[in-house]
Amino acid sequence: MKGPKSGKHRENQHVVENRELSIGEALIPVIALIGMLAYNVYVFGDDALSGSNQFILLLGGAVAAIVGIRNKVPYKQMLAEVAENVRSTTGAILILLMVGALAGTWLISGVIPAMIYYGLQVLNPTIFLGACVIICAIISIATGSSWTTAATVGIALVGIGNALGISLGMTAGAVLSGAYFGDKLSPLSDTTNLAPAMAGGELFDHIQYMLYTTVPTITVALIVFIVIGLNLDTSGTADVSSLLNSIDATFTINGWLFIVPVVVILLIVKKTPPLAALLIGTLLGAVFAVIFQPQVVAGITGAETLSFQSGYKGVLKAITVETDIPTDNPVLNDLFSAKGMAGMLGTIWLIVCAMVFGGIMEGIGALARITKSLLAMAKTTFGLFASTVGSCLALNVTASDQYLAIVVPGKMFSKAYEDRGLAPENLSRTLEDSGTVTSVLIPWNTCGAYHSGVLGVPTMEYAAFAIFNWLSPITTLVFAAFHIKIKQLTSKRTTS
Repeated sequence: MKGPKSGKHRENQHVVENRELSIGEALIPVIALIGMLAYNVYVFGDDALSGSNQFILLLGGAVAAIVGIRNKVPYKQMLAEVAENVRSTTGAILILLMVGALAGTWLISGVIPAMIYYGLQVLNPTIFLGACVIICAIISIATGSSWTTAATVGIALVGIGNALGISLGMTAGAVLSGAYFGDKLSPLSDTTNLAPAMAGGELFDHIQYMLYTTVPTITVALIVFIVIGLNLDTSGTADVSSLLNSIDATFTINGWLFIVPVVVILLIVKKTPPLAALLIGTLLGAVFAVIFQPQVVAGITGAETLSFQSGYKGVLKAITVETDIPTDNPVLNDLFSAKGMAGMLGTIWLIVCAMVFGGIMEGIGALARITKSLLAMAKTTFGLFASTVGSCLALNVTASDQYLAIVVPGKMFSKAYEDRGLAPENLSRTLEDSGTVTSVLIPWNTCGAYHSGVLGVPTMEYAAFAIFNWLSPITTLVFAAFHIKIKQLTSKRTTS
């Protein structure tokens, strides 16, 4: 099974053009949506993602419908486009659910704790900042969450850095560089799933294509941090023994646990369909949980010993709902938590509501009109990439939310990339390079406010040192300017 919007689906996709619609009318729903979202985020802050942003997307769709009705667009036509849009995200939604399931079994099996355990041991005061990048990258890849990484190990690293006499801004910048690198490349990350869903691509193709810009960017950032670290005077030691002891006391940590992620990586390399690879990874995690962590699995259900019933119940709970593994260290308690399939429902809700807005915009011909105007200004491939980057940055500043900086440009630009013969991976990579990672650099953005509050470091203090985050959009523009790894569509759309 292919991911959302396979090549065949794109070939057959019908794009509505409305010659009666002016560019001003086409932009009315977009401007209204941005205004409502900006105010909503201002009112709700981080809680805006809990549902109010989703409803605002529906309101934006209502504004688009009013514009359509004024231009005599049939209601059935708008509804049909919404249905088609929602249908096209079926693959992405199923993958999101399976990602939640995999995160649950990888936690209770000890796979994620093992990654954290060995990652913490690379810490060395001499190369502390570089080590921060590596540790946070490993943990963020394992968990799929830059927020969780910053709120757990990130806090500990900032504290260690402060004890060593290292600038809080430097340490926070290193933490966020590593955390967002891992967040971008982790199949467990909601933004990593969201970007290809909006662009019309497939998850693992998107991750593989991101490596071209992401690896050089993190390499530059890592080199800079190592050079800075080697020229800093540090004192004291980086003591992580309490964290290691807590992990040891809770989980059975050994090298056998890495069989699970290695198998999944091999399946991905062998081009196994994403759903199949994730399902196998989930089931392997469940088996390893029963074998290596029987006390953890039993503890989830409140049982004292592992039996068939408690094992079945514990594994299914980890797969489907939120699971917390308590330790004697408060720093680890938040980290050793997974939300299962239920934890992905918020992102799925966001996707569906975004598809309603995008479907109505498509149904009234607004997206085609806006895309046509953008293409008229973006005469070159570089111009198209630059317009995408600019749109993502503008939405991060105005709408104050990284998800919306992916959703709105992704839906608006997908047809433009297709018309230029560019594969959807180009768009999804650009969305992540400019939408996901730059959100943390803006103080009033939900990501900037969150990380600043969690790490206890003002956004403007760490922004210059969040090298990976501000260098990523520059890298993607350099690649576009020199036409490096710009993937073309393998098949052209049939003409009617």
